[in-house]
Amino acid sequence: MLETPTKSKSQITDKFMSFVDGAFVNVSGAESMDNINPADGSSIGKTYLMTTEQAEAAINSAVKAFEGWRSTPAPKRAKIFAQFQRIMEDRRHELAEALTLEEGKRLPEALGEVQKAINIVEFMVGEGRRFGGRTIPSEMENTLAYTVRQPLGVVGLITPWNFPVAIPVWKIVPALIAGNTAIFKPASSTTKTACMLVEMLHDAGLPPGVLQLTIGKGSTVGDLIVKHPKIAALSFTGSNSVGQQLYCDGAKRGIKVQCEMGGKNPIVVLDDADVDLAVEATVQGAFGSTGQRCTATSRAIVTPGVADEFVRKLVERAKTIKMGDGMNSATEMGPIVDEWQLKTVIEGVDQARGDSRCGKLLLGGSRSTEAPLERGYFYPPTVFDNVDPDSFLAQEELFGPVLAVIRVKNFEEAIEAANNVPYGLSSSIYTNDSNLVFRFLDRIETGITHVNSPTMGGEAQLPFGGIKATGVGAREMGTEGVEFFTELKTVYIDYTGQKREGNIY
Repeated sequence: MLETPTKSKSQITDKFMSFVDGAFVNVSGAESMDNINPADGSSIGKTYLMTTEQAEAAINSAVKAFEGWRSTPAPKRAKIFAQFQRIMEDRRHELAEALTLEEGKRLPEALGEVQKAINIVEFMVGEGRRFGGRTIPSEMENTLAYTVRQPLGVVGLITPWNFPVAIPVWKIVPALIAGNTAIFKPASSTTKTACMLVEMLHDAGLPPGVLQLTIGKGSTVGDLIVKHPKIAALSFTGSNSVGQQLYCDGAKRGIKVQCEMGGKNPIVVLDDADVDLAVEATVQGAFGSTGQRCTATSRAIVTPGVADEFVRKLVERAKTIKMGDGMNSATEMGPIVDEWQLKTVIEGVDQARGDSRCGKLLLGGSRSTEAPLERGYFYPPTVFDNVDPDSFLAQEELFGPVLAVIRVKNFEEAIEAANNVPYGLSSSIYTNDSNLVFRFLDRIETGITHVNSPTMGGEAQLPFGGIKATGVGAREMGTEGVEFFTELKTVYIDYTGQKREGNIY
C-alpha cells in the first residue's frame, strides 16, 4: 500500500531550469529571461534556457531509460502516478498560486485547472490496469489471435502557456503509463509550473531519465525535438502555424503526430432559448480565463426573435466584469498572459474596427490603462455586433476576450454560419426544441459539442479534440489519450504446429 505523502512545500523558488536524469541542471552561464507576472509586470524569477547540446543529451538519456521503463509492468508504472496524484492534492494550492502568478488567470480558475489535472491522473492510473488489446477469433483452426499495445519509444511533448498544468498532465501521464519515455518542452512563459510538475513526479518515484524537462527556444530546443531521429512521436498543442509545420516535419520522418491547434467556437442561440442562461454561458465562454482557452466562445450566432435582447443583456453583463490581479478574490477576469499576446489582441481588434464587415463595436476595444491595471497586460471584454460571417473577426482566432455577434435569419443559416470556419473544436446550442438539437448534433462540424451549456470544458474520462484545421492525429484524454502513445501489434499463435494448407493471406 502506498504511503500518503507528508505535507511539504515545493523547493522551486525563483530559478526555473531544465530537469535531466532526475535532477535540475546546472544553470551557471546559461542564457536567462524574466518570468513575468502579467498582472503587474513584475518578475517572479528567472527562466534558464537550454542549449541545443544540452537538449541532445537529454534526448539520449531518455533513449537509455526507455528499455528499463517499458519493461516495468503497466500496473507498477501506474502506481507511481497514483502517488503523483496524492502529491498534487497535497500541493494543489501552492501549484495554483504559481499558475496565477505566471499565467494570470484567477486563482479559482487556477484551482479548477489543478483539480482537472488531478482528475486526469486519477483516470489514467486506472489505464495502467486496463492497458492491453483484444482477443479476436481467427479463421484458422487451432490458432489464438490477439492484439497487444506497445510503447513507441521516446516521445516529444510540446505544450502551451494557457493551461500550463492540465495540458502537460494530459500528455505526460498517458505517454509514460503506456511505457514511453518523454521529452517535455513547456512554453517559456510558464516555466515555474512546469518545474513544479516534474519535481512532484520525481518525488512520486519516477525513475531518472523517464521524463526530461527541456526549457528553451522553439528555434533551438523545439526544432531539435521535432526533427530528432530518436523521437518516435510528437504531441503538440498550440498555434496552427506552428502545428502545421510540425505535422509536416513529422510526416517526412513517418512518425505519429498529434496536434491540437486553433478554434473559433460558436454558441448558437435560437428564438426559444432561455436568453439569461445563454447570456451567462456566453460571458463565461468568451471572457472566462480572459478568452485564452482553446474552447473559448468567440462567436455568438443568434436568431431574430432573441437577438436584440441577447445583445443588450450580454453587454450589460460584460460591463460588470471586474478586471484585476488573479490573486485578488474580487477579480472576475485576469490579464492577458504576456506583452506579445496582448499586442496580438490589440492588432486584431484594431483591424476589426477598421473593417465595416466586422460590424459595430459595442464594448471594449482598447487596452485598459487606468490604475492599477496600467502596470499589467489587461484588455477589457470586447463585443462586436452584426459581424459578417465571412469577415476577419468571424474567421480568425484572436485568443483574447473578444466576441463577435453574428445575426442570422433561422436555424439553417445558424448552422451554415457555425460551420463556416476552418476550425472545428467546440460548439454549443441553446434551444428547447429537441428536433433542432439533434439536427444540430448531426450537422455541426466540431469534435466537441454542448447542448444548453457553455462551449468550454472537458472531463478526464472523455476524449478531447477537434476536427478540420483544429486537430490532427488523435484525440487526447479518455482511453484515446493512451492509445495515441502506443503501437498495435497483432499476434497469431498456432498451438499445434501443423503444416498449413490453402491460401495464406
